[in-house]
Amino acid sequence: MWIPTDNEKYGVVIASFRGTVPHGLPLEVGDTVQILEKCDGWYRGFVLKSPSIKGIFPATYIHLKNANVKNKGQFETIIPTEDTVITEMTGTLREWGIMWKQLYVKNEGDLFHRLWHVMNELLDLRRQVLVGHLTHDRMKDVKRHITARLDWGNEQMGLDLVPRKEFSMVDPDEISVTELYKLMEHRHRKKDTPIPTSTHHLFLQMKSLMCANLGEELEVFFSIYDSRENHPVSERFFVKLNKNGLPKFPERMERQCTLFVDLGSSDLRKDIYIIVHIIRLGRMAAGEKKNTCNAQYRRPFGCAVLSIADLLQTERDTRDSKEDHMLKVYMCNTESEWYQIHENIIKKLNARYNLTSSNAGLSVALQLLHGDIDQIRREYPVLFTRGVAITRKLGFSDIIMPGDIRNDLYVTLERGEFEKGGKSVARNVDVTMYVLDSEGQILKDCISLGSGEIPVSEHHSFVLYHNNSPRWAEPLKLPIPVDKFRGAHIRLEFRHCSTKEKGEKKLFGFSFVPLMQEDGRTLPDGIHELLVHKCEENTSFHDPARYLKLQYCKGNLHGNSQPVKASKETFWISSFLCSTKLTQNGDLLDFLKWRAHPERICDILSKFKDIDGAEIVKFLQDTLDALFGILDENSQKYGLKVFDSLVHIINLLQDIKFQHFKPVMDTYIESHFAGALAYRDLIKVLKRYIDRSIEAERQEHIQDVLRAQEYIFKYIIHSRSLYTLATGGQNEEEFRSNIYELFQSVRYFLSIESQGSSIITQTQAVFLSSFPAVYSELLKLIDVREVANLVRDTLRSMPDVLHVEYSLEAVKLQCIAKTVESQLFTNPDSRCILLPVVLHHLHMHLQEQKDLTMCARILSTTFCLIKKDSSEITASEEVDMLVDSLLGVLLRTILEISNRSQPSGPTIRLQFQDVTGEFVACLLALLRQMTDKHYQQLLESFTSKDDLRDFLLQIFTVFKILIRPEMFPKDWTIMRLVTNNVIITTILYLSDALRKNFLHEGFDFKVWESYFYLAVIFINQPCLQLEMFSPSKRKKVLEKYGDMRVTMGCEIFSMWQNLGEHKLQFIPGLIGPFLEVTLVPQADLRNVMIPIFHDMMDWEQRRTGNFKQVEAKLIDKLDSLMSEGKGDETYRELFNSIIPLFGPYPSLLKKIERETWRESGISLVATVTRLMERLLDYRDCMKVAEVDGKKIGCTVSLLNFYKTEINKEEMYIRYIHKLYDLHLKAQNFTEAAYTLLLYDELLEWSERPLREFLHYPMQTEWQRKEILHLTIIQNFDKGKCWENGIILCRELADQYESFYDYRNLSKMRMMEASFYDKIMDQQRLEPEFFRVGFYGKKFPFFLRNKEFVCRGHDYERLEAFQQRMLNEFPHAIAMQHANQPEETIFQADAQYLQIYAVIPIPDNHEILQKEAIPDHIKSFYRVNNIWRFRYDRPFHKGIKDKENEFKSLWVERTTLTLVQSLPGISRWFEVDRREVVEMSPLENAIEVLENKNQQLRTLITQCQSRQMQNINPLTMCLNGVIDAAVNGGLARYQEAFFVKDYILNHPEDGEKISRLRELMFEQAHILEYGLAVHEKFVPQDMRPLHKKLVDQFFVMKSRLGIQDFPGYARVSPIHLTNGSPRTCRNPTLGAISPDGARLVNRRSPLSYPAFNRYSSSSLSSQASAEVSNITGQSESSDEVFQMQQTLTQQIGDSCMPRSDPNLSAPEKVMNPTPSSWSLDSGKEARNCVPDSAKLVSPPVPPRPPHTGSPAKTYRSFSPQAFETPPANPRSPHKSSVQSLTPSPTDYQSLGPVYNSPVLSGSSSSGISSLSRGSVTETTLTDGTITCTLIGSEELIKRENGTFACMPPRYNLSEHGTGTSRRRAPLPHSLSVPPSAEPPALPPKPHVLRVHRSEGENRMDEILVRPRSQPRKVSQL
Repeated sequence: MWIPTDNEKYGVVIASFRGTVPHGLPLEVGDTVQILEKCDGWYRGFVLKSPSIKGIFPATYIHLKNANVKNKGQFETIIPTEDTVITEMTGTLREWGIMWKQLYVKNEGDLFHRLWHVMNELLDLRRQVLVGHLTHDRMKDVKRHITARLDWGNEQMGLDLVPRKEFSMVDPDEISVTELYKLMEHRHRKKDTPIPTSTHHLFLQMKSLMCANLGEELEVFFSIYDSRENHPVSERFFVKLNKNGLPKFPERMERQCTLFVDLGSSDLRKDIYIIVHIIRLGRMAAGEKKNTCNAQYRRPFGCAVLSIADLLQTERDTRDSKEDHMLKVYMCNTESEWYQIHENIIKKLNARYNLTSSNAGLSVALQLLHGDIDQIRREYPVLFTRGVAITRKLGFSDIIMPGDIRNDLYVTLERGEFEKGGKSVARNVDVTMYVLDSEGQILKDCISLGSGEIPVSEHHSFVLYHNNSPRWAEPLKLPIPVDKFRGAHIRLEFRHCSTKEKGEKKLFGFSFVPLMQEDGRTLPDGIHELLVHKCEENTSFHDPARYLKLQYCKGNLHGNSQPVKASKETFWISSFLCSTKLTQNGDLLDFLKWRAHPERICDILSKFKDIDGAEIVKFLQDTLDALFGILDENSQKYGLKVFDSLVHIINLLQDIKFQHFKPVMDTYIESHFAGALAYRDLIKVLKRYIDRSIEAERQEHIQDVLRAQEYIFKYIIHSRSLYTLATGGQNEEEFRSNIYELFQSVRYFLSIESQGSSIITQTQAVFLSSFPAVYSELLKLIDVREVANLVRDTLRSMPDVLHVEYSLEAVKLQCIAKTVESQLFTNPDSRCILLPVVLHHLHMHLQEQKDLTMCARILSTTFCLIKKDSSEITASEEVDMLVDSLLGVLLRTILEISNRSQPSGPTIRLQFQDVTGEFVACLLALLRQMTDKHYQQLLESFTSKDDLRDFLLQIFTVFKILIRPEMFPKDWTIMRLVTNNVIITTILYLSDALRKNFLHEGFDFKVWESYFYLAVIFINQPCLQLEMFSPSKRKKVLEKYGDMRVTMGCEIFSMWQNLGEHKLQFIPGLIGPFLEVTLVPQADLRNVMIPIFHDMMDWEQRRTGNFKQVEAKLIDKLDSLMSEGKGDETYRELFNSIIPLFGPYPSLLKKIERETWRESGISLVATVTRLMERLLDYRDCMKVAEVDGKKIGCTVSLLNFYKTEINKEEMYIRYIHKLYDLHLKAQNFTEAAYTLLLYDELLEWSERPLREFLHYPMQTEWQRKEILHLTIIQNFDKGKCWENGIILCRELADQYESFYDYRNLSKMRMMEASFYDKIMDQQRLEPEFFRVGFYGKKFPFFLRNKEFVCRGHDYERLEAFQQRMLNEFPHAIAMQHANQPEETIFQADAQYLQIYAVIPIPDNHEILQKEAIPDHIKSFYRVNNIWRFRYDRPFHKGIKDKENEFKSLWVERTTLTLVQSLPGISRWFEVDRREVVEMSPLENAIEVLENKNQQLRTLITQCQSRQMQNINPLTMCLNGVIDAAVNGGLARYQEAFFVKDYILNHPEDGEKISRLRELMFEQAHILEYGLAVHEKFVPQDMRPLHKKLVDQFFVMKSRLGIQDFPGYARVSPIHLTNGSPRTCRNPTLGAISPDGARLVNRRSPLSYPAFNRYSSSSLSSQASAEVSNITGQSESSDEVFQMQQTLTQQIGDSCMPRSDPNLSAPEKVMNPTPSSWSLDSGKEARNCVPDSAKLVSPPVPPRPPHTGSPAKTYRSFSPQAFETPPANPRSPHKSSVQSLTPSPTDYQSLGPVYNSPVLSGSSSSGISSLSRGSVTETTLTDGTITCTLIGSEELIKRENGTFACMPPRYNLSEHGTGTSRRRAPLPHSLSVPPSAEPPALPPKPHVLRVHRSEGENRMDEILVRPRSQPRKVSQL
């Protein structure tokens, strides 16, 4: 039976459990489980990280741990009782573990490895804590280390800052908000700005000296030197080196390493150096022979210097790692300058010295350490365990500690002056030094050369060679014990060192100096000039008394009674004492020995203030004993002077240098002070000084007394305690009376206001600053309430008026702050007495906005104490006082501070921002401690509704400020949650007041609006978006606070429902804010908010009858929210969460459907939904940094939506410019120009003023349009779209001309001319076009299941384009076929891309058909303004004939019509319509031959007119056609289509068979003429090939059954008049036909002329396989032709109208009935326009004539103009006259032909386009083709007639309806003005201009219609 557990509640899994049993719970090692029930060795419970999954598991797998249970029962929670640091570390490590893996995924390797090391370190520390074997101090260190590492990791991982108290996390509910803020601030400051340490230490390790010529032992001395003051800073560190330059004792680490300790911050500057002096031990001269002398001397060797600045730079670069340095060692050339060698090196006087060798150097390791010495011992324990020498600073450190004991005398051997002594050369002087006691015994080990070596008993100086005035400057330390100091002296013996063989040292003199004088003073600091007493070598010094009587120093020193013979020889030393036991001050000695001279006490006390403070504090206890001894001796006589001396000592301890001696004085008072009667004298003198302060002119001494009042009261209180103890409490009333009198004097003194003088004010300030320190002393003897009353009365005595003397006000507030922080204020009894005074002063200062920092500090402390120490009743009373006094002023203060201008700069947390945070914390603390009663009292306290209204507005505004993201640092989530909890609690109280007072007759819109906006801002805070938190963090927040967004949402709903008819005032203003709330992905919150939207729609409908305002506001807000990045982090999630709001959401739609306004409601929902989809896609695309097709396409989709669907003009223009910027970034200059033209079209040439908008300044409409024109022209120029630029140039030029602005007009004309030059001279590449299909639901909305045609980049082929698209859509799958995808692909949850190349179908046929127009002009019209594209797919229908595959080879032709033409505002546009037709094998053959013939004609024309640089393209084309025909190419067509079976089975193809035969004859004719031209231009080396072609041509003719051409045909088929192919020069041709012209039958609707392009389609191999290796023979072509003629006559009468009296002969061409396979499905007649009425963009756009008005009315061409059915030309095949093949180039060129290797090098005649690629690249046209021989008159008329010119169109507008294709209305900026007749083309040379007929003018009237005026954008 399962039993609920009582104690077994919490455990850790120690073995994995798979959970294979029924209801088993899988467990992993390390999981923590909560146990609910137990049964027979099994537990039931859940893993804490997945509390929703419960199950059973074995009890033996669990290690139980102690835990506390909260809310015992169904919803109980477990809190482990382990150390809170361990709990925090466990949870944090689990959270880091997940994020740590993500670092690896994100490739953040550095942080990944650092975090791994920290996690391992934390696990190790955790084990140490859990084991529990650590000492208390070590446990503190480990916890400090753990929390530091946790904080570091949290900061690195972007986690929250954790507030801690003594290493443990704090519960925000258990402490005051102000205390929480302090903790957070402390952690934040500690993290941001490490506290700079004032103490530093330098670690040095001597490694080696590298020098080539060593061979002798060395002594190396390191010290720190101040080059500014020219004296050493530290003692010396001494290292001995062996002959190899390595440490002599490598096993003794302390002899190689040292720590220069106690360096101040002032010692770390660039003029501080590490200097190294090196002394060698050896012969006198370094190069002497061995046998010269055996004596060893200390001789100078070299010096090295390193600046501390170099070390600091290294520390910054290497971050505290030990760094090796190589120091250059300089040798001294002149030994007399050895004493200053380091100074000269520092001053860069290196020329005086030589380097020891080029590669020599001293190798040392250096590292700077920071912090006090105890901290260094903790952080670098290895240094001290392995041994390190401590090198101290010379003298005391900046701060003297009481425990420091030093007794060091520093002596420096400076210099000497010696006589030659009868020598011819100067002496080599060696100085030997001894320290002797009073009995003449040498003191052992009392001479230290440096810290690295042990002290010695005697010291020998180094020897300077042949120098009678040697200067050593050698410092020594004498660590003499204090008890040995009296009577000790130093003896210096001088010897001459001989350089002869014996090397003996001869004594020639000595000096001495006593260390202490008879009166007890030690040797004074400074330089001492000692006398050198002469002596002999054998002089004995056994009895020092003999020479101690002699004079030792020049000058009048005591003890030198015996005169001495004058000596010229002297010796100088300098001394410096650093001792805590000895003094050199005689006055201090006299003071301490006052009993010896009682008559001199007054004099001694007078001199006391002149004694050095360092000397006094060294002997502090003795000094105080002496003072109180004198007071006891005669208090009446000496009391005042003793009091002054005591004040002097107390103030001495205020100095930062001696402040650490305060504990010494405290100890003295507690343990050694025995003056039981002193309190009377002290009180009396103190009162006397306070009373005198009012009249005294000089206040300095009184101020000194008042500064010392803390310790004076300590002496008073302790003295009284001793008296009470001794007498049993006698004279208590007297003591109290004295105290009250003293405070009465104080109150009077404080109450006096300074009258024009600030002296008394300064004295008052001094008193107030030290007064709070007295409280704790008074509490020792006086009741707490009495003390509180004394303090209250004292503080009240200060004047209330804020003085001009601002400093006093600041001191007052500091006094109050110290009072609040004192022990007195922590007691609730005393606090209730003091609090009114504190609040009174606070209120005054806050009203004046003065001393805000101090006010915040006082308030913060007050709230901490109230939370911590108050009982419920006391706290309630205190909160009452606080609310009454401070709530209003607190709110005003926060508003005032927040409204200050924020200074710019990188500083984030400035002083006033810190103050803001503290005031905010105080306000939150006050609000959190307010109860129902307090809120009720507060609201009742307002006397009028206006006051309540002002209060509500004020507090709502403050709450908005508190919610700002910048209020707290981003990682202060705990503080933000507490803030929000307080805010929502307060709002719940205040909303009742809002309903009661401001709803019905007293409705106040402003208050309600402020309330709603606050609620919206509250809900949208980032810190409340729980979905963004980790699961563990989310769980903690929900457990502690719940989801505060839902609570606030419910409050919004409740308040909205109460509004009634007042709701109308908030529509549409609150639509945006409420919509923002719905973007929060919280289901409950959305359920609450949706009914509000329905309510808004209902009220808006009632008021206005529509939703225009609601819709407009929704749309604006949605756009702004998307741009701000609102909503979910993942855009798709946002989409899924917002659609229910406006889509199939049951409650909203059901309500809408029940309303009378159902249709408009559903429409609104649909519009907003579509906008939402587009905005989400836009945001998704904009995430990518680089510009790609997705970004541009998405922007175009959104732009069109704003224009066409919701007519938001300003948004439309904004997105125009966003699209323009994208194009510029991608260097799509043509598209950028088209885009900007959209805005240009909205403007007119008017003087209307426009406001500032986007980047445009305030200007007139004319000026802005001019700027736009120039920008667009510039982009057209960059995009090489000069034809369009010319039109804009002309329009702008007209404007300049109308205003007589000839300067700008000239520039425009020159720009226009330059564009013509560029058209003729510069190369333009023709882009490829690609069809792209996007299939699958994973694509963005604007792409999903749609197909587009894309304009490729320059040089971009299919493979490159496919790769680019796959890079843009990395998750897409490329489809490998061109078939239409199945429905499953459309609905798939994936991305599929289908890409293949397509061929453009140009509209401007007339230009493309004119032979004389250069090809690079035609190329523009071939690939610009293209609406339609074509794609061919070959396939076999029926049984495939293996012998001749052409019999069954059909072509499926797909024509795609776009919504807009390319190029346009995008590189790709959506396909609007798709038409698929099938071409029969015969039609395919006709088209192939037509294409090949057209290519041949073009090449022959180019060759003949010498447009071709070489003849190779023509040669290759001829060779390909003739060779293929000989090998059976055309024969396959004969076999397939000219056989009887085919003709009988396909009687409807008679005309086509006839056309095919004609094309074959035509090809033969063209080939014959082409061979003739080829013969004329072929170079000599290609003659054999030409001969071969001629031979093969005759074989081809014979196979085709052509014996010879008629005679007339031999005349050149390509005769040009003045180089023009337009007129025929052969007059005989006019009589061939009865109609005067040879008419060719109309071509098949599919047989459009085209230019062939190489296709890189993936289907090319398939087509190649289907068409290759064709063999076989055909029947007689003559017979077949006759059969065809018969069939043509049989079917001709029924389908081919022959005569029409209204038609001229050239127009009598048949118009066949549209067939079922026609591409245009019967629309061809509608699309065909007579030549005279066709609109063709000319090679050079015509300039419209100027009408004189700067603002013209333009009209554009209408698509309906093209629907006029043309006259139907007749067919030529009705005539019985045999068809004659005309000159091949008399057919007008209907399409450009590339000199492509695919065509010119093909293997069969005209079939190559199918054999090499799957796409038959033929250009489709809609016009009727009448390419025949024409009479010369008609031809001249036809050729020279002027055509209406249609410039290139821009592509934003929709197509016209009912036409076969859509044309964009021409923008007015490029339209042709209708007022004059259409401009003519420039006149052709030698051709008469023919005027148009009336019919043609009428046609123009049909074609041109007025253009509607563009929409105006107001002021934009």
